[in-house]
Amino acid sequence: MILEPVDATDARAVLRGLRGAVLGSGPAIALGADTPGAPPLPVEVPAGTAVVVTTSGSTGYPKRVAISRSALTVSALATAARIGEGDWLLALPPGYIAGVQVLSRALVAGREPAILAGSFRAQAFAAAASAMASSVGGVRVPTYTSLVPAQLATLLDAEDAGIRTGLSSFAAVLVGGQALPPALADRAAAAGARIVRTYGSSETSGGCVYDGVPLDGIGMRIVDGEVQLSGPTLADGYLGDPRRTDDIFRRDADGTRWYRTGDAGQIADGLLRVTGRRDNVIVSGGVNVSLDRVEHIVRGVPGLERAVVVAAESARWGQVPVVVVAEDSVVDAEGLLHRARQATEAEIGAAGRPARIDVVAEIPRLTSGKPDRRALLPRPPAG
Repeated sequence: MILEPVDATDARAVLRGLRGAVLGSGPAIALGADTPGAPPLPVEVPAGTAVVVTTSGSTGYPKRVAISRSALTVSALATAARIGEGDWLLALPPGYIAGVQVLSRALVAGREPAILAGSFRAQAFAAAASAMASSVGGVRVPTYTSLVPAQLATLLDAEDAGIRTGLSSFAAVLVGGQALPPALADRAAAAGARIVRTYGSSETSGGCVYDGVPLDGIGMRIVDGEVQLSGPTLADGYLGDPRRTDDIFRRDADGTRWYRTGDAGQIADGLLRVTGRRDNVIVSGGVNVSLDRVEHIVRGVPGLERAVVVAAESARWGQVPVVVVAEDSVVDAEGLLHRARQATEAEIGAAGRPARIDVVAEIPRLTSGKPDRRALLPRPPAG
């Protein structure tokens, strides 16, 4: 099948491409074709491929993930079975898997998605939500959208009744891309938003575990502390990298194909709890410390809901956690640092105590909305 590059920043172009790739006979589309450092893009891909998504490479080298028409379709149908059918609003960048899935869900349901153009703004989101109101036979058509935590925080920070009304008008708001801080989840609930936490990646065709419960057909297990997923939504693999494909997508003796997520987690009473990246660990004073766990705890401190935790070199301890916050959210940095240290020491121990708080003009972000951790490195020596 022919592979056709599409401008990943043009939502209408991506929608047109997906319409042919998912509902028609192709061609397959490539998003992020010009990503620096990514493997060469082939002219053709295996039959059945719908989209090739190039990951951002924020925690490693860029990868081209090949996803089939079948995987996207099954994922869209499983989402509808879990949360219901209705109209979708695209508020995410269309070149990432979460944006692709919003468009795919609309196409599979036979509906035209609403598209929020340009940079994300609270007022524009509220206006788009209001414009989606429609009914069939006197019954309101449910509406859905998908956000990352930073977008949700932007809406809640607006403290505008109209914006909160728009947010609460959705039958469900899927939130993924990174962990949702508990304090932010509480604020969303207080504003009337019906939040569904999603977990997944490009390799699983987007979110495939909702509020800790896998979608129909998805298997999950923990092997040596790592979250692994199976099912019909798995990507075919990485274009141009068969060795990595074989390493990340493993088959059992019975033929079941499992995706090694690289995330640490636990399953209790059928619910998945992801505790962080297995490789996002530092050694501080001879103690292994998960920066993801530190960040989770720090974000539970009022005033630090949007904080990012990174590693800094330390002459004394080797490496230490450092909290990075935007200046517009800080009133008392020393007070916040004290409370963050108390919280982390109580749960992790002294090795998890942040060395300091770095205040920056703003937290750099990838186009996906996630913090650009690479742009925050290297940090200068600490303590």
